[in-house]
Amino acid sequence: MDQDYTPEQVAELLASSTIQLVDVRETHEHAAGRIAAGDHIELGELTARAGEIDRDVPIVFYCRSGGRSAMATEAFRTAGFDAHNMAGGLLAWHGRGLPIEPPDGFVAEP
Repeated sequence: MDQDYTPEQVAELLASSTIQLVDVRETHEHAAGRIAAGDHIELGELTARAGEIDRDVPIVFYCRSGGRSAMATEAFRTAGFDAHNMAGGLLAWHGRGLPIEPPDGFVAEP
C-alpha cells in the first residue's frame, strides 16, 4: 500500500477505471492544465470534503510535482484509505507526453 505510482501506471489504472484520481492543486493550476479524468479538491479543502471520496476504491492524488499530493496521500492512508501519490506530479505526466486538457493546457506555477 505504500507505493507511489508512475504517471504511466496511473494512465493504465485510469483506463481500467480502477482508481479515483484527485488533483489537489489550486484552482488556477487546475484550470491551466489537468488530467482529463478525476476530481479537483484543493489540498486545503480535502479534510472537509473527504466524504466525497469513496473508501472502497483506491485513490491517487496528484499535484504539480508530487509534494502536496504526498501530504494528502499520507493523511488519507492514516485515515484508512488505500491512498497513493502520483510520483513527479503533473510535471512528470506531461513530460512523458501523456495528455492533458485543454489541448493547449500547461503545468502552471502554484
